[in-house]
Amino acid sequence: MIRWLQIVAALVVLIVAVGGITRLTESGLSITQWKPITGAIPPLNDAQWQAEFADYKKIPQYLDINGPAGMTLAQYKFIYFWEWVHRLLARLIGLAFALPLAWFWYKRTIPLGYKPRLLALLALGGLQGALGWWMVSSGLTPEAADRVSHFRLAAHLLVALTTLGGLVWTALDLKNLRVGEPPVHITGFGIVTLAVLAFQLLMGAMVAGMRAGYVAGAGWFSLDAWPLMQGRFFPEGVDWAGGFIHALFNDPYLTHFVHRWWAWVVVTILVVMARRLRDRRQRIISVAIHTAFGTQVILGIFTVWSGVALWLAVAHQLCGALLVVATVWGAHALGRRDPVNLLSGP
Repeated sequence: MIRWLQIVAALVVLIVAVGGITRLTESGLSITQWKPITGAIPPLNDAQWQAEFADYKKIPQYLDINGPAGMTLAQYKFIYFWEWVHRLLARLIGLAFALPLAWFWYKRTIPLGYKPRLLALLALGGLQGALGWWMVSSGLTPEAADRVSHFRLAAHLLVALTTLGGLVWTALDLKNLRVGEPPVHITGFGIVTLAVLAFQLLMGAMVAGMRAGYVAGAGWFSLDAWPLMQGRFFPEGVDWAGGFIHALFNDPYLTHFVHRWWAWVVVTILVVMARRLRDRRQRIISVAIHTAFGTQVILGIFTVWSGVALWLAVAHQLCGALLVVATVWGAHALGRRDPVNLLSGP
C-alpha cells in the first residue's frame, strides 16, 4: 500500500506540472465541455476537429484574442492537446487510486483506522475534478475575459496540493505502522509551518491566475525586475479603491509583491524546521527541505527575469509541489516520538 500511495503522489506532482503547461500555453479553455467518459477520446477525424473548433470559437478567449490573431486549426490542436492530456491524466489518477483502494478493501488488507482517511483522499480527488470544471466554466461565459477566475484556479491548485500532502502523510504513517509505531500527530510548529507555506502557495496561485508574474518587468539579472519591481521596491499602480484585502487578492501588483516577499517568511520557518530535524538526526529530510526551498526561490527569481519563460515557470510550479512533499515529510518526522531514517526499509 505504501508504494501505491507513493505512485499516486508522484502522479499528482506530474499533473501539477502539466497544469502549469496548460495554463501558460493558454490551453485550459480549449475543450468547452466536460464529458467524464467519452471525453477521454480526442477527435479522430477532420469533422470532429471542426466541431470542437466551432465550439471554441464561441467563447471570449477566441472572440477577443485568438480569433482576431488569426488562429488556425493547427494552432487550436496544439492547445487542445495540453488540455486533453491534463484531463486524461486526472482520469488516470482517479483510476490509479480508486481501483487499488477497492482491491485492498475487498482483500481486507487496509489497516484498522485507515479506511476513513483513504476515503477522504478519494473524496478530495473527486472534488479536484469538480473544481477543475468549475474553474474552466468561469472562462466560458460571455462575461468572462480571456481567462478563468483566479480564485477558482487557486482553489483547484490548492486542493491538488492538499491531496498530495495527504497522500505523503498517509504513506509515512503506513511506513511507521510496519515497525509498530502509531500514526503521527502533527505538532503545533508543524501546523504553523504548513500554514505559512499554504499562504505562499495561495498567493502563487493568485499570481498565476492574474498573470501577475509579468508586472514586475523583465530582463536577465535586471535589478529593476528583481528584487525591485519596475525599478521600485514597492510597485506603483496598486488599486486601493476596494481596500487592502480586495487589493491583496485582486490587484496583480500587490499580489506579486506579497508573493515574492512572503517567500522569505517561508524560507525562515523552513530553515528552523530543517535545523530541528538535523538536531534529531534527520539529516536527509533537512537536506531535502533546504534543496527544495532553495531551488524554488532561484526558479522564482529566474522566472521573473525571463519574462515568465514557459519552462522556468513550469519548473517553478513543479518545485512548489516538491516543496510541499518535503515540508510534509519534515512535519511528519518532527511529530514522531522515536525518529528514525524514514528512507530506510522497502
